[in-house]
Amino acid sequence: MQKLAEICIERPVFATVLILTLVVVGAFGYTTLGLDRFPNVDFPFVTVTTQYPGAAPQEMETDVSEKLEDGISSISGIDELRSFSSDGFSVVTVGFNLEKDGNVGAQEVRERVDGATFQLPRGIDPPVVEKIVADATPVIAVILSGDATLRELTEFGDKVLKRNLSTVTGVGQALIIGGRARQVRVVANAGAIASLGIPAAQVVQAIQAQNLQLPGGKVEQGARDLSLRTYGRVASIDDFGEVVVATKNGVSVRLKDVARIEDGHADPESTAKCGTAALRSPSSCASSPAPTPWPRSMRSVSVSRRCGRVSPRAGRSTTRATSRSS
Repeated sequence: MQKLAEICIERPVFATVLILTLVVVGAFGYTTLGLDRFPNVDFPFVTVTTQYPGAAPQEMETDVSEKLEDGISSISGIDELRSFSSDGFSVVTVGFNLEKDGNVGAQEVRERVDGATFQLPRGIDPPVVEKIVADATPVIAVILSGDATLRELTEFGDKVLKRNLSTVTGVGQALIIGGRARQVRVVANAGAIASLGIPAAQVVQAIQAQNLQLPGGKVEQGARDLSLRTYGRVASIDDFGEVVVATKNGVSVRLKDVARIEDGHADPESTAKCGTAALRSPSSCASSPAPTPWPRSMRSVSVSRRCGRVSPRAGRSTTRATSRSS
């Protein structure tokens, strides 16, 4: 240090140039310094999302969440294990120690979930295992509005806008939030069904059996093979009424005789929007108030780099948490 001080005193120009060089390099480095609001940080957190339409929170907890937890809890390196259950919805969050590779943990959770699938109730949707990513929040929200009906706006967002946005480079997934899809309702006439002695389950089975499109094999014609298909899907709303649900005294009872067919859209459902922080502690979704619904003429398409959002259905909920050390 003494030698450097002597050089700077004897040669002040050299000292000035040296200091200016450091200042210029520092200023250039500061202006070109990268800034990322959501840095790509690997958090060892994995979520298991399961949907079971029509199930109560208690059923989701005992029949789904607990069974998945029992299969996952034996994985090494788990620091925290939480579950969130609501109407027809279950989220199990697995937090590993920071020393563990998140990709390895996600693969182990996926294997254990596959092994516990046979214990889940029939008719349940397959569990979805996702790794929480810090930069998975939506980056663009597109609002749709116009003079068209709500169903037309939803179909445009689903079939046109969503597909075009999904093909953009860097977009991992496009989600429609607040849309109202088309839904055909069959409102049964209790009096007509009771007078004819037809069980309600028979009406449901008749609709399911007569609204199918199945492969019918193939026909060989010399060097050609022709594929056959059995067309049985209902083509219009009026065709629903012609579905035969039973036969009484040699007379066919059709669906229009015992029910009313309505061409409408799905019922609105309020959702609790949870980001990455809520995924780590899904219990916060239960206490969050339901967001204000979009106006009828406005719906949005949310675009994200990767899927990292869970929107459970609103309703009664139960939350269970288990912590353990490795």
